[in-house]
Amino acid sequence: METTNDNLIDKQLYISMQQGNKKAFDTLFIKYYAMLCAFARSFVSLEDAEEVVQDTMLQIWENRKTNHIDSSVHHYLFKAVKNKCYTLMTRNSLRFQIENILTPDIQELFEDPDFYIIEELTQKIEKAILNLPESYRVACLLYTSDAADEEDSVDLGGRRITKKKKHIIRLLLKIGLTSNVLVKITSQII
Repeated sequence: METTNDNLIDKQLYISMQQGNKKAFDTLFIKYYAMLCAFARSFVSLEDAEEVVQDTMLQIWENRKTNHIDSSVHHYLFKAVKNKCYTLMTRNSLRFQIENILTPDIQELFEDPDFYIIEELTQKIEKAILNLPESYRVACLLYTSDAADEEDSVDLGGRRITKKKKHIIRLLLKIGLTSNVLVKITSQII
């Protein structure tokens, strides 16, 4: 239990903090951090408890000019931490309910980072191919298709494209180069 003397000291520190005294804030932070973390730990995990306390203290510092504490600083800090813990618990509960509603297949799809990378690369490649001059666009599309794999080389308007060149073009497309770079490199290969 906090004594009257502690209440007065905390109140003075808080008033000093409201006036922008960083050392007063640091003193309050150091004094209450461990106690507030232990208290928050009764509601949430240790990691979340530390984050809640840090967020609470940061919010108190950021709103120091508009926050007015009518009760003791001690009581105010513990109540603020408890409210943040309740908010976090509610958020976590909602998140858990939403995750349970989603089917496992959809969850796996969204959790797979390759899903987003493949989608983004596919869009970039399609855009790059569309920006190529027609002869290069035809060459890229033709030589990335499976049908072109059956032949050792193909004639495209008087130019011979070998399997090796097709593999180079595929590689360039897979790494998602811009259309300008594709034109320069493809013109040197073909």
